[in-house]
Amino acid sequence: MSETQDGAPWRNFYGRRKGKTLRDSQKEYLEEDLAALSPGPVEWDENPERHPIDPGALFAGRPVWLEIGFGGGEHLVHQAVTNPQVGIIGAEPYINGVAMLLGKIRKAGADNLAIHPGDARDLFDVLPDASIARAFLLYPDPWPKARHHRRRFVTREHLFPLARVMAPGAVFRIATDIPDYVRQALEEVPQAGFTRVRDGADDLHRPWEDWIETRYESKALREGRQPHYLTFERRDPP
Repeated sequence: MSETQDGAPWRNFYGRRKGKTLRDSQKEYLEEDLAALSPGPVEWDENPERHPIDPGALFAGRPVWLEIGFGGGEHLVHQAVTNPQVGIIGAEPYINGVAMLLGKIRKAGADNLAIHPGDARDLFDVLPDASIARAFLLYPDPWPKARHHRRRFVTREHLFPLARVMAPGAVFRIATDIPDYVRQALEEVPQAGFTRVRDGADDLHRPWEDWIETRYESKALREGRQPHYLTFERRDPP
């Protein structure tokens, strides 16, 4: 694998890192709040030897959950406020989404969150084995064209590192409004060491009891697309 100048492996990144111009209040959130919510040294320039971080210590020994690509952060904050007994790390490279989340954290007063404003793959590099008790992948980039399906999160490049950091029995939730994304998830996720958890005949279209509708789901419903909800459990390694 080729490397960048700082020794990081060359990884293609697909998607936006920045959108519309940030409001002054959002710039303030980023300047004043983001650094204090870091999960530890994740980026290659600050941790070139990829020393593991200690998420348990970060949250005083509480179980640690992970949301991959948290969008505007409404689900992440909802879970943090509803579950003060856990700590939650959110990974999101889209800086506008990070700024929106920071505003929501201020309003909610949640104190059990950490934020990695970058690629989740870099976070996987420094998370210890079996350190994550639950993970969420909610309305990820659909990459609808067939030639772009390899860019989706539900590929070996992402799923195998995720499986490594998840504890046996840990739950992995996926929500999407794209039927072909469901197809690919059902094919790829089990190959990475997960078993699908079924809860009745129509569980695919029934949200979880603690679910909160996200802005991406609201858009899907407005445009006539059906949400799908998938639950997997990390198997014990052989």
